[in-house]
Amino acid sequence: MQISMTVNGENVTADVEPRTLLVHFLRDHLGLTGTHWGCDTSNCGTCVVSVDGEPVKSCTTLAVMVAGHEVLTVEGLERDGVLDPVQEGFVRCHGLQCGFCTPGMMITARALLDRDPDPDDATIREAISGQICRCTGYTTIVRSVRWAAEHSSTSQPTEVS
Repeated sequence: MQISMTVNGENVTADVEPRTLLVHFLRDHLGLTGTHWGCDTSNCGTCVVSVDGEPVKSCTTLAVMVAGHEVLTVEGLERDGVLDPVQEGFVRCHGLQCGFCTPGMMITARALLDRDPDPDDATIREAISGQICRCTGYTTIVRSVRWAAEHSSTSQPTEVS
């Protein structure tokens, strides 16, 4: 089945089996391996991507379901060599350790900040509640999102080298 969608700002058309999961389409067909595949049951949240601005667990979403839509993966957060404030916040505030949950956390954080540019800590915790981090205890993740909220319009972009 042929599908078309926009992924990280680029139009993509591909032939896929109707049963292809979005996580496999992104990783295997497009080579976007930043989206992780953890549990295959939508419990862990490592596979979260944004579809039309909403966080979606790609391990339980068929690729054909997002045909015609806009998909944002962690690779698409960085623009023209400049980190998104969410990415910068995770670096500056140590919001990651092993990094496995980080892409999904970042996509969820970006969607939250797009809806609510100044969330309190409880709102941040609620937004990321569908994702599991086994390393950080969430304190540094919340701090990272808070940093991004506070610096989204005032920070100097960090160049990616």
